[in-house]
Amino acid sequence: MWVSSKASLPDTSSLSFGSALNPFRLPSQQNSTLNSPSRSSTVAPVHCSLRELRERIDSVKNTQKITEAMKLVAAAKVRRAQEAVVNGRPFSETLVEVLYNINEQLQTEDIDVPLIKVRPVKKVALVVVTGDRGLCGGFNNNLIKKAEARIAELKNLGLEYTVISVGKKGNSYFLRRPYIPVDKFLEGGSLPTAKEAQAIADDVFSLFVSEEVDKVELLYTKFVSLVKSDPVIHTLLPLSPKGEICDINGQCVDAAEDEFFRLTTKEGRLTVERDVVRTETVSFSPILEFEQDPVQILDALLPLYLNSQILRALQESLASELAARMSAMSNATDNAKDLKKNLSMVYNRKRQAKITGEILEIVAGAEALV
Repeated sequence: MWVSSKASLPDTSSLSFGSALNPFRLPSQQNSTLNSPSRSSTVAPVHCSLRELRERIDSVKNTQKITEAMKLVAAAKVRRAQEAVVNGRPFSETLVEVLYNINEQLQTEDIDVPLIKVRPVKKVALVVVTGDRGLCGGFNNNLIKKAEARIAELKNLGLEYTVISVGKKGNSYFLRRPYIPVDKFLEGGSLPTAKEAQAIADDVFSLFVSEEVDKVELLYTKFVSLVKSDPVIHTLLPLSPKGEICDINGQCVDAAEDEFFRLTTKEGRLTVERDVVRTETVSFSPILEFEQDPVQILDALLPLYLNSQILRALQESLASELAARMSAMSNATDNAKDLKKNLSMVYNRKRQAKITGEILEIVAGAEALV
């Protein structure tokens, strides 16, 4: 534990790690960069004793150690999230290959599979995936704003909607707003699993097949890089026969194409390398015959693919949250360094002024005795 028993942590209730202002600066320093050209004027006067200054400097040092440790922990967890994506890749690749080949044999048939049935949209289910913790900048806030904007669009179109909230931050947000209809509240774990994805898939499957909703949209944060993540909306149901995932504008992503991110170091700094992986969809032998009807096989495979897509979204959302926390803790650490430097400068000036005053008192007393 880095926190000293003598020095207490500073009050962080008014600090925002994701704000534009520097949360660790002194209050009168927020606009000092623009208002004062000289270097000496950037240090604001602090009206407190030397002992209080020393305690505050020690407290900032402790906070800096904590934020630095949280940054390293988030970096390690990003690697774990990466490994989870890699471990699940063989299953998803094989599933895509089978979907492609079965779809080729069904090109001339009129199939009736519930998950690909397109109906006139009257009600939409929104699956909103947020994080379980804070201290990650605007990660949760940006996604919730995206959900609010989508809800406003549905209202303007005259469509009904319901929300499936995944994550503690989203749950607390929607619980405080009873006017937003929520079908179910779900909590995510520290690392997404197929069981958690299956719970979400079962809920959206039952809503769609029972025709309670005509469309299911998935709102999550797409992992772009360690410093960037984008809230996106994908149409989860109805699926296409090939298992393509489309956004609300109808732009579909080929299921055989997938982006692969590798967390590496470059010039001593963490960075992300991006590759586009194409799944080889080798055609089945023409003499291959299915024991079951291909429609039945497709009816069994599409729920599996739905589960894998939800799991993938949960993993990307977790990676985005950890990357945002890494960035926020890095900024907080830098701000703590700046505050510690400024406080040390104020402390040294006050100490020097005190020493100078004591010397002057001694000299004045000696002159008075002469």
